[in-house]
Amino acid sequence: MSKKFKVGSLYAGVGGVCQGFINAGMELAWANEIDKFACVTYRNNFNHTLYENDIFELEPNKLSPIDILTGGFPCQPFSIAGYRKGFEDKRGNHFFRIIQYAKVLKPKAMLLENVKNLMSHDKGNTFKVIIETLEAMNYSVFTSVLNSKAFGNIPQNRERIYIVAFLKDENHIDIYGQYFKFPEPIKLNVKIEDLIEDIEVAPRYYYGKDKAIYNELAQHITSTETVYQWRRHYVRENKQNVCPTLTANMGTGGHNVPLILTKSGIRKLMPQECFSFQGFPEAFVLPDISQAQLYKQAGNSVTVPVIKRIAENIKNALLQIGVKD
Repeated sequence: MSKKFKVGSLYAGVGGVCQGFINAGMELAWANEIDKFACVTYRNNFNHTLYENDIFELEPNKLSPIDILTGGFPCQPFSIAGYRKGFEDKRGNHFFRIIQYAKVLKPKAMLLENVKNLMSHDKGNTFKVIIETLEAMNYSVFTSVLNSKAFGNIPQNRERIYIVAFLKDENHIDIYGQYFKFPEPIKLNVKIEDLIEDIEVAPRYYYGKDKAIYNELAQHITSTETVYQWRRHYVRENKQNVCPTLTANMGTGGHNVPLILTKSGIRKLMPQECFSFQGFPEAFVLPDISQAQLYKQAGNSVTVPVIKRIAENIKNALLQIGVKD
């Protein structure tokens, strides 16, 4: 039996991308993450090497060889909610740091993930530079915006841009277009209620009558089959019967944590439910750290089944080309 493709993961977070590639039958060689709380969660769930380093301090020439490089590089500079600074922002340089890793490690394939707004930032120039940079390194590049509810069988409205790149052969011949395709949409069978704990949970998650906004919430949160949000001054209902996009600022002030109506009352989603809305397995272990950190980690992560489907297609393309795993 041949060995599995080896994967290196930059900006690993709590391991959503890693979990997706493992589920697709690949092997994690190492991962990198700088956030100490994310590293705690990561180590609770994975045994391979995790470098708790700034990506600018970690030396790529000291890393073990890999076949596939992944990176969900910091998205704040490219998001509508951010500062729209792109490459002018210090964080925008993280893409070029990934490129430095790729030049040293020479992966056969790469998967990069970011917010959808990356495509329109600076009138499309930021995205154009990213694609042209990869192509100049002799990579064949494929891009697509995928929504978790349509491509992951997960009831969350979450659009992300995925960039897949394959290293061409020595003659610069591009044949991957014949073999790689992004996944096709699939039917959404998983419902909101499938991911919700149908039991009474800890009191801290409930909005009781003692809360100043209780009357406003009770007036509008009337269905057990949808997910709501408190938007500082009003209740927002998601009409599509899916969870709204989970964000990294959930738990900071509490206004972005989705709300639900249960038999026991109105409450916010618990962190483990947020991880379920990202497609993490039930066995995924959440450590004893603050609720705010756990909400942040769920919002910062990726939807695991979407990553798995992309990873399977990357693996199949490499195998069809004749790259040995």
